[in-house]
Amino acid sequence: MPLKGHFIKKNKILIIDFGSQVTKLIARRIRELKVYCEVINLKELKKIKNFKGVKGIILSGGPSTVNQRAYPKISKNVFSKNIPILGICYGLQLIAKSFGGKIKMLQKKREFGEAILLEKSKSILFKNFFINKKASVWMSHQDAVYKIPKGFKNIASTNNSKYTAIENKNKKIFGIQFHPEVTHTKKGFKIIKNFILDICKIKKNWVIGIEKNRIIKDLKKEIKKDKVICALSGGVDSSVVALLINKAIKKNLRCIMVDTGLLRKNEFKKSYKLFKYKYKLNIKLIKSKNLFYKRLKNIIDPEKKRKIIGNLFIKIFEKEAKKFKNVKYLAQGTLYPDIIESRSSTGSKSSKIKSHHNVGGLPKKMKLKLIEPLNELFKDEVRILGKSLGLDNLILKKHPFPGPGLAIRILGKITENKIKILQEADDIFINSLIKNNLYDKIWQAYAALLPIKTVGVMGDTRTFEYTCLLRAVISEDGMTAAKYNFTNEYLTQVSNKIINGVSGINRVVYDITSKPPSTIELE
Repeated sequence: MPLKGHFIKKNKILIIDFGSQVTKLIARRIRELKVYCEVINLKELKKIKNFKGVKGIILSGGPSTVNQRAYPKISKNVFSKNIPILGICYGLQLIAKSFGGKIKMLQKKREFGEAILLEKSKSILFKNFFINKKASVWMSHQDAVYKIPKGFKNIASTNNSKYTAIENKNKKIFGIQFHPEVTHTKKGFKIIKNFILDICKIKKNWVIGIEKNRIIKDLKKEIKKDKVICALSGGVDSSVVALLINKAIKKNLRCIMVDTGLLRKNEFKKSYKLFKYKYKLNIKLIKSKNLFYKRLKNIIDPEKKRKIIGNLFIKIFEKEAKKFKNVKYLAQGTLYPDIIESRSSTGSKSSKIKSHHNVGGLPKKMKLKLIEPLNELFKDEVRILGKSLGLDNLILKKHPFPGPGLAIRILGKITENKIKILQEADDIFINSLIKNNLYDKIWQAYAALLPIKTVGVMGDTRTFEYTCLLRAVISEDGMTAAKYNFTNEYLTQVSNKIINGVSGINRVVYDITSKPPSTIELE
């Protein structure tokens, strides 16, 4: 039981998800405007009988085509509610089709990536967007509108797509073929801002610090007098969950810290002492690294690693639940991006990228019910929430760390020796970032151990050792990311420190790949 719907159903924007991998970025941008929004699928949309409080609707992109015999669509009744609507990519094509327009597949001029948008007519949607009637936008489509419906006007085009943006001013319905929610569309945030604030005219009503009390109140209402165990790793997400539930029920919360042996060097001990003595949490420490090492022996496939770790966690928690009588719930720090990459949180057709320990790594049958009070929040929102709870900066500003830990940063087989090698290399890298005042400028940084050995020379002696990969990215929400541009001098310096300080590594490489096409973690 993810314990969704913490937030009061106030005035809001509805985002209807048609399966785009970046749908949640739309929600992310709206939250930046301090406006409340919800992402729903078509089944959930059909259940809505009263649109009271809905100030605007956004139709996301998706993999479908309106030229198929059966395609995802919304009731025409939705278009008659006099609620402003913005269609993005597939959403534009759906609007055009619903009102009698025509769409065709582009055979030779498909648009993927950057395109130049040309202004054709003034529109409130594009206020402060164009410079000299031009703008750079990001496309991802092979269908295009070639005949717009009656009552609609063309407001922008590209060289390959005449009707890239259309509007029906009287009905307050707009459609755009490109994606304003991604950072690749320069000034795309302006379009979202114009639609939300100027067209929908919704007031700002989303402040995380204030929402804290509401979440705690809903937790009290849901949990009542039942008992909860919380999977506490020492990361930002699980720490915020523990503090929230502690404020809600306190006596009936027991935090479980499982020493898997897969955390960074000395991190487990530091986190345990902080929560036990500063926050006075009821914590039980379980040392299980030998069990995890045994189960992960000779496992290469990253999905199997995640499943093994997830299953082991649950077995440990269920075993502990028997000792802590009448436990009903397991709490964990699942976030929006975790759910997106594991499965669609709305039941849409979003492709699964990989299982997350907090989500896809869990067994299908569990004796404990899940509480995930952060599963509709983005990372920066969780940090704001943590700050309002008094969370220590050592944790509050900590980079994201995967649930499976170093198991998915050691590509290929896992051994205790490899873990020790990686812990030392990672420790040098992270401490170097802190020392050079770079840590807080980076969204996530880590060292990984590649499953290849290369020949090196040290002191005229041949070596045959592992390759260490360094990764550091900048991001707003983890949905997209770009490499951090270190100076050559810094990379040389940290490379030398790792090679000279870690026995077992003789080569260091730096990963410059963005997300997409890569994910932030290697596995």
